[in-house]
Amino acid sequence: MPPAEYSLRLQRGADPPFLLKAYLSTDPISNLAGITGGFAPPTPDAIHTITKAENNTHLLISSAIREIGTPNLGSFAPKSLLASSPHTDTATLVDELHGILKELPTEMPVGSEDIYGMDVSIAWGSEDLMWCNGGPEGCGGGASTVQATEEEKRKFSRAVQIVEELVGRGEATESY
Repeated sequence: MPPAEYSLRLQRGADPPFLLKAYLSTDPISNLAGITGGFAPPTPDAIHTITKAENNTHLLISSAIREIGTPNLGSFAPKSLLASSPHTDTATLVDELHGILKELPTEMPVGSEDIYGMDVSIAWGSEDLMWCNGGPEGCGGGASTVQATEEEKRKFSRAVQIVEELVGRGEATESY
């Protein structure tokens, strides 16, 4: 059973067509994407947040996406999704995500390296688990003393899929 209250954030890097364009660009800032950076913080292509308050029956979802070739994220679009229902597997997916994150390592020191190699950061906060890869300013500060195994990379990929599926299932709302 997933926690009664939690907050989740996914920050995604650039899609391959944007990366190609960025590397061909003469602007040195434009190729900083997702969670990997360098001398400046990364510029994400998408940020999704999912929040479940203890007494709320819905997941509250916000998504901001940067269109390819544009410098800024779009406005956060509010959505919601029924947290638990006999007709959906939302609670099962959240429970699976929670279980996966409990097993996965994070880079050490924080923000040193993208150990999953996906240019994606997930941050989870609940009473029983605080988990975040990529650090608050992204990765780009050297090598991590912790490295993810191929199995851990597959699990992280599954975690990303779950978050994106939940975000995709959300329905637009006027406000929270």
